[in-house]
Amino acid sequence: MSLDPREKIVLFIDGANLYATSKAIGVDIDYRRLLKEFQSKAYLLRAYYYTALIEDQEYSSIRPLIDWLDYNGFTVVTKPAKEFTDATGRRKIKGNMDIELTVDALEMSAHYDHMVLFSGDGDFTALVAALQRKGKRVTVASTLTTSTPMISDDLRRQADFFLDVAELAKTVGRTPVDRTPPVVEDDSE
Repeated sequence: MSLDPREKIVLFIDGANLYATSKAIGVDIDYRRLLKEFQSKAYLLRAYYYTALIEDQEYSSIRPLIDWLDYNGFTVVTKPAKEFTDATGRRKIKGNMDIELTVDALEMSAHYDHMVLFSGDGDFTALVAALQRKGKRVTVASTLTTSTPMISDDLRRQADFFLDVAELAKTVGRTPVDRTPPVVEDDSE
C-alpha cells in the first residue's frame, strides 16, 4: 500500500461492491482491523460506508453491520432501495449509492490528500480523474484474483494505486461466518 504517513486519508466504501468482492474471494472483512490498518499507515480522517437498505423489511440482514459501523468509527450513509419488477416479471431491488459517494468525495476533497475507494465500479472513473485534477492521490481497492475481475479496467488504469482486497484480506480478513442455522436432530427415539 502506497500511503505517506503525513497524508490525510479518507476511506470511501461502496458497501455492496466490497461485499460482493469479499464474498467472491471467500473472506469476511473485519472492519475494526480495516480501520486500524489504515490508521497505522497515515492520518485517517474519516471512513465512509455507503449502502442501500430495503425499507419494507422489519429486519434487514445488514442492519447489525450498519449499527456496528455507526458506533465504531464509520460514517454510514444509507438510502432506501427501490423495488421493481423487471420485464420478465422478476422482483428486483436497486440501490445505487454512486452519486452520494461521488458528491461526498468531491465536497470533502479540500480536507484530505489521499482517497481510498473500495469499489471496482467503472462509473467512478470520472470521480477519480476529477480528484486527481484537484491534486489528490487515489487508491482503488478491489480484486483481480477472481476468474472475472471485480474491477473495471478503466478505473484501475485511472487510479494512482491499486490495492487488491485479496492481499489486504491477509491482515483484515477472516474466515466467513456460517450463518446457516444448525440442523437439530430429534434424539427422542
